[in-house]
Amino acid sequence: MSDLTASIISSAPLAGLGFLPDLNTLLLVRWPLIAIGVVLLIRLLFPRSKTTAWQFVSELLIIIPAFLAYFLVRKVVEGRVSEAFSNGAKVIELERAVGIFWEPRLQEHILDFDLLVNLANWVYMWGHWPVIVLAAVWLFLMHRDAYHVYRNAFLISGAIGLIIFAAFPVAPPRFMEAWGFVDTVAENSSGYRVLQPPAFVNQYAAMPSLHFGWNLLVGVAIARYGSVPLLRLFGALMPAAMFVGIVLTANHYIIDGLAGGGLALLGLVTAIMLRRLYERGREADTGNLPGLAAPS
Repeated sequence: MSDLTASIISSAPLAGLGFLPDLNTLLLVRWPLIAIGVVLLIRLLFPRSKTTAWQFVSELLIIIPAFLAYFLVRKVVEGRVSEAFSNGAKVIELERAVGIFWEPRLQEHILDFDLLVNLANWVYMWGHWPVIVLAAVWLFLMHRDAYHVYRNAFLISGAIGLIIFAAFPVAPPRFMEAWGFVDTVAENSSGYRVLQPPAFVNQYAAMPSLHFGWNLLVGVAIARYGSVPLLRLFGALMPAAMFVGIVLTANHYIIDGLAGGGLALLGLVTAIMLRRLYERGREADTGNLPGLAAPS
């Protein structure tokens, strides 16, 4: 098991797509300039936003503790590696039973093509947190009511996901080498360790795939509130690309993606219902105030 863990943590430099920069240089050397550039870009894109610094801070005080909870679950699954591998085998057997255990065969079709492998890696790495963060900032500044709904959908689905991760740890396909899986991200890139350091990430949180589920939420939001057709098209296609990415990189089983998408949509429906209940409550309270009753 130690050899397997070592192979996951260690990785080689990214064999780029040719027109893309090296991830190590991009992340480790230039990240301060990238951060400043993102801030300036946001300022240029949304110069009329009336958002105050305190509103940003208050949101961070909600979001950051939620992400820190993930580390607690990582501690919960420590020492349960055998259980995680056993559950991974159960997921494979379930997929075989229903006839959708296609992951190894799908990987075989791209492994001989560096361009496709690296494209799948880039979608998996750069299509997740960077897209989520930028979309969250966009919604927060331009569509505040929608932002709160989708933020709550993230929190709801994430809370349920954490319970499942703790109760049912699952080894992802990349650990199941005996079934023919290849960890394309670890073999081709060390940059992902900066985005998600192995020491702080639950390696056995394959089921459900919030990596896909949360991208699905972002895609729905972009498709719904995008102001131009190209942006809405991106919102429609991005989740599909991520589903392909999580499978072809051997980071999730097909069932993981289906479960993650279902959980994310459940979180969204719940968040919408809670929002409607909140609005009805406010309307009722307003109607009961003296002088503010609706005319008959």
